Amino acid sequence: MPIAFRALIRNLVLLLGLTSVAFSQQHRVEPRNMYHRIIAVVPLVGQGTPEDPKRPLYAPSPQVAAARTGIIAFTHRISDDGQHAIVEFVAVNRAAFRELLADQRPDVLVFERGRHSQPEIEAGIRKYSRNFTVAGFGVAVQ
Repeated sequence: MPIAFRALIRNLVLLLGLTSVAFSQQHRVEPRNMYHRIIAVVPLVGQGTPEDPKRPLYAPSPQVAAARTGIIAFTHRISDDGQHAIVEFVAVNRAAFRELLADQRPDVLVFERGRHSQPEIEAGIRKYSRNFTVAGFGVAVQ
């Protein structure tokens, strides 16, 4: 095999190797894993009227969420007793949860994603929703 051909093959292999390294370093974060997240059980508040709809305690108004300060997104499901909501709250900054984290009411449970394990979260929340699983529960925020 001629020396020039060997050099061409070596350079081609080197170029392909460097290209694959460059492309492999582009990691995208799954939108369900971005920002600070809390899964909580909170009471439902509101009268159920258009002016005061029933909603989870600490749920922001659409105007507050759009401003991307404080809690920027949430999703919820009603508990088996119909008096509470299981909620995932999302915030850019953990400080947005200060009031929720300080709430000492017995019917408010708070779990931080990444600080509490999935079995811990599910065991606590199953007191309010017997079929609850963390898998598939949450909101994607970009």
